[in-house]
Amino acid sequence: MTDVLIQSNAVTENNPVLNIIIFLLFVGVTMFIVIRVSRRGNKSADDFYAGGRGFSGTQNGTAIAGDYLSAASFLGITGAIAVSGYDGFLYSIGFLVAWLVALLLVAELMRNTGKFTMADVLSFRLKQRPVRMAAAISTLAVTFFYLLAQMAGAGGLVSLLLGISDKLGQSIVITIVGVLMIVYVLIGGMKGTTWVQIIKAILLIAGAGAMTIWVLALNGFSLDLLLSRAVDAANGNEAILAPGLKYKNPADFISLGAALVLGTAGLPHVLMRFYTVPTAKEARKSVVWAIWLIGLFYVFTLVLGYGAGYLIGPDTIKAAPGGVNSAAPLLAMQLGGPLLMGFISAVAFATILAVVAGLAITAAASFAHDIYSNVIKKGQHVSPEAEVKIGRNTVVVIGVLAIVGGIGAQGQNVAFLVALAFAVAASANLPTIVFSLFWKGFTTRGAVWSMYGGLIITLLLIIFSPVMSGTATSMLGDGVNFAWFPLENPGIISIPAGFFLGWLGSVIPAKEKEDPKLEAEMDVRSLTGFGAEGAVDH
Repeated sequence: MTDVLIQSNAVTENNPVLNIIIFLLFVGVTMFIVIRVSRRGNKSADDFYAGGRGFSGTQNGTAIAGDYLSAASFLGITGAIAVSGYDGFLYSIGFLVAWLVALLLVAELMRNTGKFTMADVLSFRLKQRPVRMAAAISTLAVTFFYLLAQMAGAGGLVSLLLGISDKLGQSIVITIVGVLMIVYVLIGGMKGTTWVQIIKAILLIAGAGAMTIWVLALNGFSLDLLLSRAVDAANGNEAILAPGLKYKNPADFISLGAALVLGTAGLPHVLMRFYTVPTAKEARKSVVWAIWLIGLFYVFTLVLGYGAGYLIGPDTIKAAPGGVNSAAPLLAMQLGGPLLMGFISAVAFATILAVVAGLAITAAASFAHDIYSNVIKKGQHVSPEAEVKIGRNTVVVIGVLAIVGGIGAQGQNVAFLVALAFAVAASANLPTIVFSLFWKGFTTRGAVWSMYGGLIITLLLIIFSPVMSGTATSMLGDGVNFAWFPLENPGIISIPAGFFLGWLGSVIPAKEKEDPKLEAEMDVRSLTGFGAEGAVDH
């Protein structure tokens, strides 16, 4: 979910057959668990979308970590620290601090107020159809951009780790990832997806932890010694220990940081995880667990990044197939040979499965629960079985679209998709969530203006920014240039714009007033949890 995406060739020193065997072992074990879990019942909407709300805070927190820590962020951040030093570590800081926003602003209140999706909260005291439609479109946009980035990244990840460099081979692997995602979600629903994420999180953190201890042991468990050796390996360049090596423009860094820190609390697949626990207390507990696990992992990346800089060398890493993304696999090969390399490669690849499964079930819930049940059927009674059937069909459609999109995006600079997902979440979703939960004067028009306005402004600024055209690393290359927005991330403009539009739409007098009884009910429920087990439809 927070990815520096991978477009590269194979790391020649590894053993692709061993990597594939370990990956198939992971798929086999997780598929067995998913099938076992599905036998306990997966027919109701509560089971399919929220895992029957039967997970503890500890289990859900581990699953959130599994959902959040993607393979590409593991490879990308480690490589960024190895090459750019301090500036690379700023990604880790941003992604971790973001969880404090989620904990303090949304976790408990969302769990108390909602049922399955983000739109449950946003439409609770407002007009159902326009708000649900806007929320669903925003959710599907964020999810699709994130999903497309993961699928396109899968092709590059395979070329880096499994030695498959031609387009056809990568397309086949992207198709396999998409099919496995569909199977996981159709069989296991949220229960199966959650267990896949838990297993993956444990393996990823354990693997990174083992490598971290190994690197520290080689340096006498002295961080000072490690950093000084990393400086020596960088030809004595002490700039890797200070900010400014990668981010020259402060406005660009602030914009990116704002999107990362504020975007997490508006990511639909993160918010949906709060509904898989039985109480608000467990929702808080799950975020605390997630913060500890994610924080621990990002501390590991600091040691791994500088360790790779010291043991491999920044120049060697940049020259290797895969560039900066090869730092973690090369470090694994240096430390533990083909076996550790195989484990790290397989876990890194398997993480994509866990992340895309979580995204698919979020998109399915948004379409089936928000658009089908509450917009197309106009809030009339739809049986849980019928809703789940629509959700399952949606998973198949989303899977096919993700496969086609991922194949089409191969070889492109798709890093903008991740920035776009976070920027849309922070610009369209977060303002509406915050206003809905904390401002009594918020109206339906304010919600619709905020979500559509935040989405459109973010899309326009991304399209006319350097990530799309005008530079050698742009998606369309430097042969085309229609970029007039100077920053690579639109957050510094689009996030305040989302909040402003929500405020403006609410303060302009409207003919129809919002229901004060529903506002009072939402206020009580969000703070106390009273009535949270009931349906939110009215």
